[in-house]
Amino acid sequence: MDALTLLTAEPQKAALFLDVDGVLAPIVARPQDAAVPQPTRRELERLAGLYGLVACVTGRPAAEARELVGVDGLRYAGEHGLELHPRAAEFAARIGTFAEAADWPDTERKPLSIAFHYRRADDREAARATLEQIARAATAEGLRARWGRLVLEVLPPVEATKGSAVRQLLAETGLRRGLYAGDDTTDLDGFAALDGLDTAVRVAVVSDEGPQELGARADLVVGSPEEFLELLRRL
Repeated sequence: MDALTLLTAEPQKAALFLDVDGVLAPIVARPQDAAVPQPTRRELERLAGLYGLVACVTGRPAAEARELVGVDGLRYAGEHGLELHPRAAEFAARIGTFAEAADWPDTERKPLSIAFHYRRADDREAARATLEQIARAATAEGLRARWGRLVLEVLPPVEATKGSAVRQLLAETGLRRGLYAGDDTTDLDGFAALDGLDTAVRVAVVSDEGPQELGARADLVVGSPEEFLELLRRL
């Protein structure tokens, strides 16, 4: 709580890094149905005028996240940091070819990555077993495979994470105080990116689907996007 007080005392010297799905917007069965509630948008608009940086660090493409969040004055870093990596675009064609060849009914194609969802599968255990085969095929083709909340992601073989995005944005702004809020495995990289700052607050939005390590690593834990909104109101 002392660290949170330091952030709020001089907000112009601090950065807020916020995941979108599961943090600002409740998780839904289909990503295209997600929505950021209007009260959360109002808080983001307020915070954008106070803090040195407010950034959405998300697995969605930045343009899609900007439309979903609907708040000007924020920085949007998309596709788990891939959009900020200088070589990620070189693999876009290979990613697209892999997506076309993969036989999966709930595939979310992005410019630089693919998400194979199994949230809506009737038998999630069987779905996971099938996706394990897709993950092995991706690795065999020199791509990266990564698991999240009921999703398999296939990505270019470059070192880009939410953590690398956070570090780049901190370097650009020179800010030495930060808060990161996330709900999934990929957000652990965002947590780690705050190591070494003068002030760091890591917020986990926990769920039965999310990794236990996230809550263990966090400075503050909330149970839902609705509870996270209450934290935003205190910033």
